[in-house]
Amino acid sequence: MASSSHTLFFLLLLLFTLSLFHPSLQKKPLSLSLSFPLTSAPITKSNLSSAKLLSSPSAAAESAPPFPYTYKSPFRYSMALIISLPIGTPAQSQQMVVDTGSQLSWIQCRRRKAPPSFDPSLSSSFSVLPCTHPICKPRIPDFTLPTTCDQNRLCHYSYFYADGTLADGNLVREKITLSPSRSTPPLILGCAAASASASDAEGILGINRGRLSFVSQAKIPSFSYCIPVRRSITAANPTGMFYLGHNPNSRTFRYINLLTFPQSQRMPNLDPLAYTVPMSGISVGRRRLNVSASVFRPDSGGSGQTMIDSGTQYTFLVEAAYQRVKEHVARAVGPRLKKDYVYQGALDMCFDGNASEIGRLIGDMAFQFDGSVEINISRDRILDHVGGGVHCVAIGRSEALGVASNIIGNFHQRNLWVEFDLVRRRVGFGVADCSKAV
Repeated sequence: MASSSHTLFFLLLLLFTLSLFHPSLQKKPLSLSLSFPLTSAPITKSNLSSAKLLSSPSAAAESAPPFPYTYKSPFRYSMALIISLPIGTPAQSQQMVVDTGSQLSWIQCRRRKAPPSFDPSLSSSFSVLPCTHPICKPRIPDFTLPTTCDQNRLCHYSYFYADGTLADGNLVREKITLSPSRSTPPLILGCAAASASASDAEGILGINRGRLSFVSQAKIPSFSYCIPVRRSITAANPTGMFYLGHNPNSRTFRYINLLTFPQSQRMPNLDPLAYTVPMSGISVGRRRLNVSASVFRPDSGGSGQTMIDSGTQYTFLVEAAYQRVKEHVARAVGPRLKKDYVYQGALDMCFDGNASEIGRLIGDMAFQFDGSVEINISRDRILDHVGGGVHCVAIGRSEALGVASNIIGNFHQRNLWVEFDLVRRRVGFGVADCSKAV
């Protein structure tokens, strides 16, 4: 999230997407190598009364040394990657959504018991940012979350997500305590003071390429995760694995270089802090679709960017690519395609009846990238059961989200190790049974 209006838009898009495709959110590692399990809340004067005030930029996490070890942890997959992250001193466990599509990490600071929110008064390492802190100044190039000065002269942020949910609170500093003997330096987080959502998580772990993302502030050289397949709509949430630092499985990964963009390159439809990949095509049923590679690359206005996003459930394609996929599906399945049916305003390639038979007719699918790297999706993993015996191809139109980008969501990252190498600016993929990932 880098350009001003574009940064806020992607923050809005994240929770909108979560609300659409994460029903559990609506109802709502140490080898040290790393893995982690969202919700939000209000900050009160009592929360802040004993908090330290931190105004010196020299105390910023920018001065922190590189992440010195590897941390490994399981996460729960419930249409989002939900990790339990130990925050503060002593540590308070917080359930957070792992999101490669956003920058700001935030936790709930409202006092409540279920799920328990973060209590700043119990942490000796908690401090708040005053209005005078540089981060609270407007027009910071890659961090444009609207900030104001509240009545206590503290740095306050407030925004509405596209579904109408309010996220509101103060910017603070707090440590992530990864083990009894190791913790990060104090990192800038949002301490949410108000939210209209009710969920089984307490925040978002923002891990895009922005300088204030968790991985940037903590100087983490790489991170990776392995998302398991959920066997049925009624099955318990499966467990995957998340690493900060070195992944011992990386020798099996195939890598593609990220597309990166200079800060001076401002395009209205581009998120320069996303993990943008050089996608070149799509094949379905062993046939490469007639789609130009340029459809998957940013044009002069930034439209067509293809990003890897762990915080979005389904995959979304711009119209030129989506139409080719739908044409193939319509030819393959004929009258079995449900007419005038759209799931959650986004998925319209849906079917009643035998999912195995529909998958066989459609065939295997692959997303293709530079260097002959592919994400292969077998026919038994093309459809998602959305309830009532209805199955849908887990691909929607990007315009349904109001964006001009291609987004590869977590549904199509299942049974893959996905590694983000921040030093070499690349993404790696490795086939795995993520229910057994170590």
